[in-house]
Amino acid sequence: MAQGAQPSRLADAAAWVGAQHIRLTRFDRGSELSHLNAHAGGWVGVSPILEALLTESLRAWSISGGLVHVGVLNAVLATGYTRPLREGPTTAVLESPPPPPLPAMLEVRPGAARLAPGTGVDLGGIAKGWMADRLTEQIGLNSVANLGGDLHARGEGLDGKGWPIGFAGRTLLLRDRGVATSGVRGRSWGDGLHHLVDPRTGRPTDSGVAEVSVVAATGADAEILAKTALIIGREDCEMWLAGRTDAYHVVPA
Repeated sequence: MAQGAQPSRLADAAAWVGAQHIRLTRFDRGSELSHLNAHAGGWVGVSPILEALLTESLRAWSISGGLVHVGVLNAVLATGYTRPLREGPTTAVLESPPPPPLPAMLEVRPGAARLAPGTGVDLGGIAKGWMADRLTEQIGLNSVANLGGDLHARGEGLDGKGWPIGFAGRTLLLRDRGVATSGVRGRSWGDGLHHLVDPRTGRPTDSGVAEVSVVAATGADAEILAKTALIIGREDCEMWLAGRTDAYHVVPA
């Protein structure tokens, strides 16, 4: 949504989202991300979009103390999440070791990236917030982009008071802020299996937290902070969030 935006600009933004999904999905062997994973061990040419997201992944790893780790692909596959969940999970193996630190397995340089042999990345955990930030840049100075709950609100809103955004059962008026939610219930199956892997164990996180929502300076930051807090767990996550966010909401498991 954007104040005064031309319909053609909104259509272009929607087409851009679709193109990035095709580029970044791990479920299509023909995607750019799958090509990178399939050629782990050597330098691979990458588009500016993939290069930017891989660089963002390294930033997320650093901010989170290693808890937001895109290099958990092998562990995610071991849970049985090998295809879109609408097709049903496959048999869980749960024998994947924790991944190495991300800077040890991923190198990025202009126009190219290299993964360590035997490793792979899954960008689903950080892409939506980052893309929401990029969308408001494309749409206009006063706009909001919402990608399945991870969003960025830019400018003063339709009436100058901020964009009304639902958050933890209330409405916040946000200007130049991002919102993201990380949770384990939406994509779960079997006996305690879900898509959010703790890179310290290589297994689905069991932190005592079901969901964390965060308001931060950007959609990318909100996504990183929410996921980190969820993995940190119930005892310490609120203390960790308090100095890093504008607002947060934690739902115990």
